[in-house]
Amino acid sequence: MVLNIPFKEEEAVTVITEFIGNYVEKAGAEGVVVGLSGGVDSALVALLCKKALGGERVHCIFLPETTTPDKDREHYSLLVKKFGLKNRSMDISGLVESIKKEALVEPDEKTLANVKARFRMLLLFEYANMNKYLVCGTSNKSELLVGYFTKYGDGGVDIQPIGDLYKTQVFKLAEHLGIPKEIVSKPPTAGLWLNQTDEKEIGLPYSVLDQILYGLELKLPLKKIAEDIPTDLENVRRIKRMRVKTQHKRRTPLIPKIGIRTVGLDWRSPVQEG
Repeated sequence: MVLNIPFKEEEAVTVITEFIGNYVEKAGAEGVVVGLSGGVDSALVALLCKKALGGERVHCIFLPETTTPDKDREHYSLLVKKFGLKNRSMDISGLVESIKKEALVEPDEKTLANVKARFRMLLLFEYANMNKYLVCGTSNKSELLVGYFTKYGDGGVDIQPIGDLYKTQVFKLAEHLGIPKEIVSKPPTAGLWLNQTDEKEIGLPYSVLDQILYGLELKLPLKKIAEDIPTDLENVRRIKRMRVKTQHKRRTPLIPKIGIRTVGLDWRSPVQEG
């Protein structure tokens, strides 16, 4: 890659595990629950949580339904067995069907995909509430920046441990921690409809997307980003538009300013101190 994103695996492990441990302790939580999908992101988060808290305080929940790829089901079982993860599984196909029957308007494919993600969020928080746990998210920086997640679905979590890792960095760290090659190398998918893949939806391979996002992070001119990668200038412009249009997904709902300090705007407090 021309726009080389600097990354030190062991340093990332230290920062993330300390973050998880400190946050869980200050929150007074007993542990964390992770939605384990069989994909590389959730596998990485589960391992980092286990390193930070110990296996007994990390519960992994698998919530498949009719469009969940067979490979994800296989890889979920592989991860649980290989790393000794505490786990539970429940098929949510019945819940998905219920919303199709009872919804105010019959959902199309993409709307139903968001419903699936939100059902999973509800179940993870119900489990967390009953066990005094926090819900640990599995979104990476690439997904967060382009809005490739469901608002109040997989985006509805307490913490996002890998939220500052680009997807290409996730692959590197997963390999570093010994996650099986077949999980790291398979095409990433949310499994929300048949034959879905992340890169097909985004329209670019992660190797190019991450370089564009890194160039934007550095505030480089768009033309220079395109030339350095190299890629079409329109790709850079499109990704920038995606980042701008999805800002609402990355922040609390906006509030019109009236008081001296306003929630979500300029009332900023240290983490876990009010």
